[in-house]
Amino acid sequence: MSKNYKRHTITAALPYANGPVHIGHLAGVYVPADIYARYLRLKGEDVLFVCGSDEHGVPITIRAKKEGITPQQAVDKYHTIIKDSFKDFGISFNIYSRTSAQVHHETSSEFFKTLYNKGIFEEKVTEQYFDPKALQFLADRYIEGTCPKCGFEKAYGDQCENCGSTLSPSELINPHSTLSGEKPVLKSTKHWYLPLDKYENWLREWILEGHKEWKANVYGQCKSWIDQGLQPRAVTRDLDWGVPVPLPGTEGKVLYVWFDAPIGYISATKDWAQQQGTPEAWAPYWQDQDTKLVHFIGKDNIVFHCVIFPVMLKTHGDYILPDNVPANEFLNLEGNKISTSRNWAVWLHEYLQEFPGKADVLRYVLCANAPETKDNDFTWKDFQARNNNELVAIFGNFVNRAVVLTRKNYDGIVPAQGTLENIDKEVLEKLKELPEKVAGSIEAYRFREALTFMMELARVGNKYLADTEPWQLIKTDASRVKTILNISLQISASLAILAEPFMPHTAAKLSEMLGLEKLSWKDAGKDNLVVGGHQLKAGGLLFDKIEDETIEAQIKKLQDTKLANELASKTVAPEKPAVQFDDFTQMDIRIATIIEAEKVAKTKKLLKLKLDTGIDTRTVVSGIAEYYEPEKIIGQQVCLLANLAPREIKGIESKGMILMAEDKDGKLSFVSPVNKITNGGTVS
Repeated sequence: MSKNYKRHTITAALPYANGPVHIGHLAGVYVPADIYARYLRLKGEDVLFVCGSDEHGVPITIRAKKEGITPQQAVDKYHTIIKDSFKDFGISFNIYSRTSAQVHHETSSEFFKTLYNKGIFEEKVTEQYFDPKALQFLADRYIEGTCPKCGFEKAYGDQCENCGSTLSPSELINPHSTLSGEKPVLKSTKHWYLPLDKYENWLREWILEGHKEWKANVYGQCKSWIDQGLQPRAVTRDLDWGVPVPLPGTEGKVLYVWFDAPIGYISATKDWAQQQGTPEAWAPYWQDQDTKLVHFIGKDNIVFHCVIFPVMLKTHGDYILPDNVPANEFLNLEGNKISTSRNWAVWLHEYLQEFPGKADVLRYVLCANAPETKDNDFTWKDFQARNNNELVAIFGNFVNRAVVLTRKNYDGIVPAQGTLENIDKEVLEKLKELPEKVAGSIEAYRFREALTFMMELARVGNKYLADTEPWQLIKTDASRVKTILNISLQISASLAILAEPFMPHTAAKLSEMLGLEKLSWKDAGKDNLVVGGHQLKAGGLLFDKIEDETIEAQIKKLQDTKLANELASKTVAPEKPAVQFDDFTQMDIRIATIIEAEKVAKTKKLLKLKLDTGIDTRTVVSGIAEYYEPEKIIGQQVCLLANLAPREIKGIESKGMILMAEDKDGKLSFVSPVNKITNGGTVS
């Protein structure tokens, strides 16, 4: 049941500080969250929009090790990149905090101790993998081995990135520690668990009965988890990076990142209150029942924010529960899943550098293509088309014509409305209706639909000018043109309001161009926002075309990444089983010279070679036609396995085998002596 709230706490999933932010994060979480927060502020609501870097957990330590720096140096580096790019992109957080901050460590520790003192946790001793050389317990990502499903030799203890299978360390073949290379051993360790199974009935009532209005993907995933039966989940782990477990005798143990990360929303709010100079101001945003709490997340975080975190808040007892968790699905890139490890992504900080002044174009495209109900795909061609065909040709074209015609004919002074004709009344009625439709869609978390309604107003304006043709009418009916341009400028003023949640930079530029003071959402749809006699200000185009070569450069960048990934994925063949020296000496390898070469008919790979071996002249068929042209290898010295039993290939008797080297890309090359050697010379 909906109610009027005094205030709104909006959270956006804490991004891991082990790399920059990419468009998948933006489309799934940060753009919709920012649209919602900006809309509520325009309505005059009390809004606190919080986020921060998630700086604990194994991914941080892995990144630090990979870059040869400390975990703190790693999070400092990526926290700065993420925070700056969010700011430049126009994400309007009230606070962007971090979980390595003292306020977070204190808040998480206090939260843990409250649940511990209430007897909420279950204490268990289990066996986990331990590195006997590094003398530490191993997180799943610190264990590698051969995947039992596909044979990939560098599968992690939790997942094989080659075939995508979910694994456990015990399933790996020949597991080893990535820290020391040693084979891990099982060792007993004590941890504390949150008994989720004890709260199944409460979750059924709270979610399945009480929140049927949640998005289908969220509700469905929650129901699936609950119906399958919940299990106790560890809230601590053995690791040297994170919030230390605040109990005596727990050295080397930290709070599990899934436990401390959502508490980061609370600690970020405390951080904001302290920076405001009002340390106690955080409490109403988390403890007053008149506060509406909304979590914006991706679908991979649904269980944490809808099942686990609410249980944590419920058992603590002092906190409100989320009203809604409008999670999105995933955004793919050019038909493939976005992958940070494979660099298959469009990184926000790089985009802002390569497309200066076009933050709003990306915001628009990501909202228009948002994966709200199913996974969606971002392509650079679609990005270009939406910019050129929608932002430039519709929104920008309408505003530009309205403003330019006013400057040209009336020196930039807004003309007064005259007598309204039917077409004017119809347009003004649309102007009045559309803000309500935009608002209704935003409040229902249907941001793509809301964007469509906002753009519909720009389309109405564009069509209005096309139908009335004031640039022609000025020659015969100047008074009529005044009314047309006045109405066009009223539409433009409302567009400045409606566009603000979606494209804040554009809205600010349009407001400046129209000479508008700060307007609120209730002003949208009015027909007197710019009055007759009002002076417009100078301003340029809101959008400009993106040319083919710019898009082609981005596509090539991705193609280069794909090629690099393909090369990197090719591994050197494993060592074959050991042989005795006597076995090797039985092979007669000699130097020979190619004296004739021709392609074998009706084959793509085979060459028929005639060799001078120093012993005789013989024919050898070799599968090297894809790498060498026959006429170019005459005179080439090669290594020949001379005593290989003859074999008939395509009707040709082949006596021996030429030795070739194969690189990781699969390309073959001759194994040849550096200096010319007499044919028949032996290789030993």
